[in-house]
Amino acid sequence: MRRGKPEKRVVPPDIRYHSVIVQTMILHILKRGKKSLAVRLMYNAMDLIKERTNKDPLEVFDSALGNVSPAMEVRPRRVGGATYQIPMEVAPERRTTLAIRWILAAARARSGKSFPEKLALELTDAFNETGAAIRKRDEAHKMAEANRAFSHYRLK
Repeated sequence: MRRGKPEKRVVPPDIRYHSVIVQTMILHILKRGKKSLAVRLMYNAMDLIKERTNKDPLEVFDSALGNVSPAMEVRPRRVGGATYQIPMEVAPERRTTLAIRWILAAARARSGKSFPEKLALELTDAFNETGAAIRKRDEAHKMAEANRAFSHYRLK
């Protein structure tokens, strides 16, 4: 039996853009507690975006996250002896978390170059609705569409 949900931590906005989402991205980039490195990597990527697109990097970042965030996903549910994949709507907080996770995974999977370059390329690809993160979102939507027949088993 679950005890209850832990309270959500309040994430302060980042220094340069005063955005909570950028700070969340920085915290996801973080590895082994090296926050200053994560901050430097993120800001370098944002500078590269500004150079290459001549647009506001925060605008590009926000719309890239919006493009990658999934509307539907499948969740397993056990009914009798069988496990069904049930399509469900994704909560807003989970949407951004999944989008950040997929963008970072796609950026890390890219070959060559430094991480800020890979991240900048992935964010611009997501902004233009191409790239691996967008493919991941489309995959999630296809799975939800394919399992629409099981939507009546929806969790309460």
